[in-house]
Amino acid sequence: MRQNDFENTPMLKLVMSLAIPSMIAQLVNILYSIVDRMFVGQIEEVGNVCLAAVGICGPIVTLLSSFGTLVGIGGSIWLSMCLGQKNEKRASQILYNSFVMLVVLSIRLTLGFILLKHNLIYWFGGSDALYPYANTYLTIYTLGTFFALMSIGLNYFITGQGYATIAMLSVCIGAVTNIIFDFILIRTLKIGVAGAAIGTVVAQFLSCMFVLCFLRFKSKIKLHKEELSIEKMKHIVKLGFSPFLIIASDSIILIVMNMMLQKYGGNMGDIYISAITVAQSYFLLITGPLLGISSGTQPIFAYHFGSQNLKKIKEAFKIVISFAFLFCLVMFIISMCYSNVFVAMFTNDAMTIPIADRAIKIFCLGILMMSIQYVLVDGITGLSNVKLSLFLSLNRKMMYLGCTCLLPAFLGVSNIFYAQPIADIYACIVTIVCFIKIIPSYLKSHGVK
Repeated sequence: MRQNDFENTPMLKLVMSLAIPSMIAQLVNILYSIVDRMFVGQIEEVGNVCLAAVGICGPIVTLLSSFGTLVGIGGSIWLSMCLGQKNEKRASQILYNSFVMLVVLSIRLTLGFILLKHNLIYWFGGSDALYPYANTYLTIYTLGTFFALMSIGLNYFITGQGYATIAMLSVCIGAVTNIIFDFILIRTLKIGVAGAAIGTVVAQFLSCMFVLCFLRFKSKIKLHKEELSIEKMKHIVKLGFSPFLIIASDSIILIVMNMMLQKYGGNMGDIYISAITVAQSYFLLITGPLLGISSGTQPIFAYHFGSQNLKKIKEAFKIVISFAFLFCLVMFIISMCYSNVFVAMFTNDAMTIPIADRAIKIFCLGILMMSIQYVLVDGITGLSNVKLSLFLSLNRKMMYLGCTCLLPAFLGVSNIFYAQPIADIYACIVTIVCFIKIIPSYLKSHGVK
């Protein structure tokens, strides 16, 4: 198994060797939700209702997963810094403390979400017609929370050690399993949304086992018992809180958006939710790989921050931003020309198709600016400037939330989709200004030169 050399590998090669596998891993990971939605959307007679129901569960699932990101990114960034400082003992301690945190979180979240699932479905925009399908899907999925959080969280520690290809493989195992089970359980055995949830849980179980075995027996920093430290756990949370907030707040925004669609959509409320479920599924094909680029390259920034190498940090930012921008440019062109092809994969409902197609095109208006914002914020997190990355994350989300509430009230429900590009463009401008004004002096104050 090949481990990337952060110290001696040419920067372009290093960025590509981390970013591309991470992109693929995120893209494949997205297939969990997309494949589920594609299969349930084609169920005879009730496909559109099932699609909306799974769409309602989407932000709830995202909220659960965000806790894996909290520990995974926070711990792996610190681990990479320790490797840059040649402190493998501390790196091992960080890995074990993160593992324990994930175990405790997964147990508590499983119990909490099972008790709250009835309320959560309605809070996230569910209706009486959607409830039976959403309840079935969410109940089964929640029972697999342990495997989901462990596979998501611990996979970051594989990437953080330079094993980007292995991290990608763990996700691919889960995604392929999910597709196979969806086909068998939904198409062949005809058990509907329950089949989609079961397939996802089985896939996450296999991915979890793979990640645990690799970290226990094969990686450079292996998972074994170390001293537990509350202080280390607090620092892991501190480092991971900004990316956690980005993902968790997405769920809050989706709650509000679904509520607005039901409130202002009238009799079209469920149709609008079906349409936006399709649009959000497509948008994940952009944000997922983009997140793979930005978060997958975080270990580079963390490692060279730890080794105090300013030249390498500057070079990494230039290359990562260029790569992210190029990816989003390609996706922008595809989105404007072929969004209708993607919509047709999900639904044949005549009322849903035009709304979903329009939503995709509007969502993508700001993705070029979004590419820059993603890289800068995740890079700042990798440099351990948690306060700044947290501010920039909150800034974008508050703008998104405000637009989601105000646009349908003043401009009609069909214009709610513009909340996405407005927030992306605004946040990018603010992030660039803050980066230029703050980061040079921040690095200098930490001895990076």
